Amino acid sequence: MSATDWLVLGVTLFSIVAYGIWKSRGAKNIESYLLADKQLPWYHVGLSVMATQASAITFISAPGLAYTDGMRFIQFYFGLPLAMVVLCVTFIPAFRKLNVFTAYEYLEKRFDVKTRSLTAFLFLLQRGLSTGITIYAPSIILSTILGIDITYTTLVMGALVILYTVYGGTRAVSYTQMLQMSVIFAGLFIAAYMVVHLLPENVGFSDALHIAGKMGKLNAIDTKFDWNNKYNIWSGIIGGFFLQLSYFGTDQSQVGRYLTGKSVNQSRLGLIMNGLVKIPMQFLILLIGTLVFSFYQYHQPPVFFNRVEVDRIENSPYKDKYHRLEADYKQAHIRKQEKVAELVNALHQNNETTIHNAGLGLQEAERSAQSIRKEATGLMTKNNPKADTNDTNYIFLSFVTGFLPVGLVGLLVVIIFLASMGSTASGLNSLASTSVVDFYKRFYNKEAGASRYLSASRWATVFWGLFCVGVAMYAGKLGNLIEAVNILGSLFYGTILGVFLVAFYLKHVGGTAVFYAALIAEGFVIYAKIVDLTSFLWFNVIGCLLVMLLALILQRILPAGAYGKKPARTD
Repeated sequence: MSATDWLVLGVTLFSIVAYGIWKSRGAKNIESYLLADKQLPWYHVGLSVMATQASAITFISAPGLAYTDGMRFIQFYFGLPLAMVVLCVTFIPAFRKLNVFTAYEYLEKRFDVKTRSLTAFLFLLQRGLSTGITIYAPSIILSTILGIDITYTTLVMGALVILYTVYGGTRAVSYTQMLQMSVIFAGLFIAAYMVVHLLPENVGFSDALHIAGKMGKLNAIDTKFDWNNKYNIWSGIIGGFFLQLSYFGTDQSQVGRYLTGKSVNQSRLGLIMNGLVKIPMQFLILLIGTLVFSFYQYHQPPVFFNRVEVDRIENSPYKDKYHRLEADYKQAHIRKQEKVAELVNALHQNNETTIHNAGLGLQEAERSAQSIRKEATGLMTKNNPKADTNDTNYIFLSFVTGFLPVGLVGLLVVIIFLASMGSTASGLNSLASTSVVDFYKRFYNKEAGASRYLSASRWATVFWGLFCVGVAMYAGKLGNLIEAVNILGSLFYGTILGVFLVAFYLKHVGGTAVFYAALIAEGFVIYAKIVDLTSFLWFNVIGCLLVMLLALILQRILPAGAYGKKPARTD
C-alpha cells in the first residue's frame, strides 16, 4: 500500500478506537460495563447487532465465495426476517421482564442450574472458537500487505481488540460499531462502483452481470429440494430460520447487544432494522464478488491468489512445472477473453443464438482454466501436504490491493479491519459476561461488590482474548472462513435453541428432562457432522427438534421428582 493508504488506515482506526474508549469512560459496575446501563437507542442497537454479525469474514470471504460459487449463499439469510418477528414477540419481552444480564440466567429461573450451566458452556465453546476465526480474517490482510508471517499479524490484531474491549466494555463496542457500520456502508458502494468503473469502456454493469450469469455466478435462487445441497431456498428458509433464531435469540454476543436498548420497543426496532437491512447488504457484498469475477475475465488473475503458497512452490523443486502451468493458464485466459468479447458483441447486437453459443464457449474455456488451477494446487499439496489450497479468502483482497487507486485501498482495508474489530469485540464482551455472570458470580463469588465483578469481567475479557488468539493460529486450515464459522455455529445452535423453545412453549417440561435431551441431541448433531449426514444448515433444525421431542419423551418416563421447578412467568 502507498503512504496515503497507510495514513487513511491508521487515522481511521485510531480515531474510532479512541472515540469508543472516550464515550465509554466511567464504567463503575457490570451493568454499565456489560449492558451500557440499558440506555442505547434503537439505531445504536440495530447497527450494533449488524456489526456483530458482519465480521471481517463477511468482507473477505463472501466476495471470494461469490467469485467461486456464485450468489447462492444469499439463500442462507432467507429465514432471517421471520426469526426477527419471533424474537420480537417472545425472546425480548422474556429477557427484559426478568432483568437478566445473559440469556442463560433465564434458564435457571425456568429450569435449574445444571441446564443453565450446560447451555452457557455450549455457548462459550462455540463462540470462543468462532471469535478466534474472526481474529484470523484481518490477520490475512496484514500478512499479505506486509509480507510477514501471519502469526505476528494475528497477535497484533488480537492485542488491538482486547485493549479497547477490556477498557470500555459494551459501551465502547456499541459506539465504535455505529461508526464502523457507517464507514462500511460507504465503502461497499464505492467498491461496487469501482469494479464496474475499471471494466473496459465498452463493457457496462449489465454486460458484467450477463458475463457472470453465463458462467453460473448469478444462481441466487435454487428451488430444488436436496438434503445435501448447502444452499437452496428450503435450507435457507427452514434451516436458516432455526440458525438465525438461535443466533439472535440465544447467542450472548447478540442478546447482549439488544439488551442494551432503552426499552422493549427500542430493542425490537433495532432487530427489525437488522432484519430489513441485512439481506440487501449481504446481496451487495456477494454481487461485488460476481463483479470481481467479471472483471477478472478482462484482467488475468493469478493461478492461485494466496501469495504465501505461491512463494513456497516457486522456491521448491516443482517451480519449473508450476511456471509451465502459469504459461498454460495465460493461454487459457487469452482464449477466455476471446469468448468474452464474442459474448459482449452478441449482447450488444441482441443476437440470442450467438449469445448462447458464446456462453457455451466461455464455459468451456473456464473449465480448461480451472483444470490448470487444479493441477497447480495438486503441485502445492505434493510439495507441502499441509498447504492451504483454498484461496477464496484472498480473492477480494488481491483485487483491492492490486487494482484500486491510492486512498481507496486504505479505505477498503479499513472496512475489513473495522468489521473484524466490531464482531470480535462483541464476541469477547459476550464471552466475558457469560463467564462472570453464569459461572464466577453464580458459583464462586455470589456477594462481591460492584468493583470486584467489574474487575472479573475485564480479566475474563483478557482470558478469552488470549484463547481466541490461540484458536486464530489454526483457523487457516478451515477453508472458506464464512462457511467455516457458520458450520461451527450450526453444530451448537440447534441444541441451544431447542432448550430455549422448551422453556418458552413446553411449560410442563422440567430441567432434568431438557438437560439430558440437550446432551443426547448435541451428541447426535456432532455424529451427523462426522458422517456427513446432511448439509450444515439442517443441523440447526435437527438439533432443535431433537431437544424438544426428547424432552417430551423423557418428561414422561423420568421419576416425578425430576420435573424441575415451576416455570417462571414471562408474560
